[in-house]
Amino acid sequence: MTERVDLADLTSPVALGPLDGRYRRTVSPLVDHLSEAALNRARLRVEVEWLIHLTDTGVLPGAPRLTDADKAYLRGVVDSFGADEIAELATIERETLHDVKAVEYFLKRRLDAAPSALGEGTVLPRVHEIVHIFCTSEDVNNLSYALTVRDAVTEVWLPAATAMADDVAALAREHAGAAMLSRTHGQPATPTTLGKELAVLAHRLRRQLRRIDAAEYLGKINGATGTYGAHVISVPGADWEGVARGFVEHLGLTWNPLTTQIESHDWQAELYADVARFNRVLHNLATDVWTYISLGYFAQRLSAQGSTGSSTMPHKVNPIRFENAEANLEISCALLDTLAATLVTSRLQRDLTDSSTQRNIGTAFGHSLLAIDNVRRGLAGLDVDLAALARDLDGNWEVLGEAVQQAMRAASIAGATGMEDPYERLKELTRGRRVDGAGMREFISGLGLPDDVEQRLLALEPGTYTGIAASLVRHLDP
Repeated sequence: MTERVDLADLTSPVALGPLDGRYRRTVSPLVDHLSEAALNRARLRVEVEWLIHLTDTGVLPGAPRLTDADKAYLRGVVDSFGADEIAELATIERETLHDVKAVEYFLKRRLDAAPSALGEGTVLPRVHEIVHIFCTSEDVNNLSYALTVRDAVTEVWLPAATAMADDVAALAREHAGAAMLSRTHGQPATPTTLGKELAVLAHRLRRQLRRIDAAEYLGKINGATGTYGAHVISVPGADWEGVARGFVEHLGLTWNPLTTQIESHDWQAELYADVARFNRVLHNLATDVWTYISLGYFAQRLSAQGSTGSSTMPHKVNPIRFENAEANLEISCALLDTLAATLVTSRLQRDLTDSSTQRNIGTAFGHSLLAIDNVRRGLAGLDVDLAALARDLDGNWEVLGEAVQQAMRAASIAGATGMEDPYERLKELTRGRRVDGAGMREFISGLGLPDDVEQRLLALEPGTYTGIAASLVRHLDP
């Protein structure tokens, strides 16, 4: 009997999760920001920039000034961080058993190697002790996470989410005037337009995107308990708050002046809550569009869906893009909710729960990005069936009961007689009954309405009873 292959031992690693396997192509842009390797590259960047910042400011007595060539070399260490460097760093970490310390030792190796690139005159081999000076690991980590999350949001997630919201807005404008039967509580209700309903969702999505676009990314670099204790005892008289603030702002982040050992992560909780709320609005869009498909309002183009449909029922085109989006949005929200709830708490001055929790940031954004991609592809494969919309409207004339009732009330207020009990009279006509056009017009003609009101109601059809829905879509315009 042949021994079963252990998939964990294959030379080309088999992905444990779907984001690194089945869906890798869709979420791969996040790898450059939210992977373990990207975090280590960001840590290296923080260490390099801190070294440069301290020597530029002259805050350390006796520290040499770096030349432009020295600085370019150091920044090149960050820019060239690739497969070989990832492997080297992993080897160092197996010895240090500490990820940030491994980055420190990695950088010191590069300082020692600088003469081969810059010549013997470079001072870099002599600045070992400036690397990671006055830093606790969290000084490096909080800045690294802020940089990687910021770039992932602004360079990958936000453009994708914005493009998807724009797709919804474009669909809303295209079908602004397409009359559609509403369903409140799942029951036929006052007609609207398909475009207006899509515009509601686009408006909601864009509002959340504006909040996310305005997010603050905070950082600190103030030592083991946020007191600058080692800084002050080692180099008294220096403006350490000014040095720290200048460095954080140099990285393009917002300085947090009051922290424990950790930056408090409140900005992360705020951001993840906003992204989760965006996800939930998008989930609402996915379920609504799924329902419109099931009602026949949307027809799906098989070629655009890129699927076979049912494996046994060849007539079917399943709305899999929207179902896939729902599932991934739920997973993303679960992770984002956990991140937002747990990251705001740290026991006393420091515990390490955030260290493990934050390793899931990429997964949370990955599932959201995957859902966004599925919604975009799903929307691109839809055609509106105007005939189906019209048939549904024509089969539900009873929805004009609201219009007739309110017209009766207004006429009564204006002085017309015989308009008593409008709600009860319309309820008797419409509740639990189908009313066709002829029946509704006969009822209207027998009410004794003022002539202008009667003529207005007699001309009304479910497909024209949409108020100003079509024009409301204009609120999506800049």
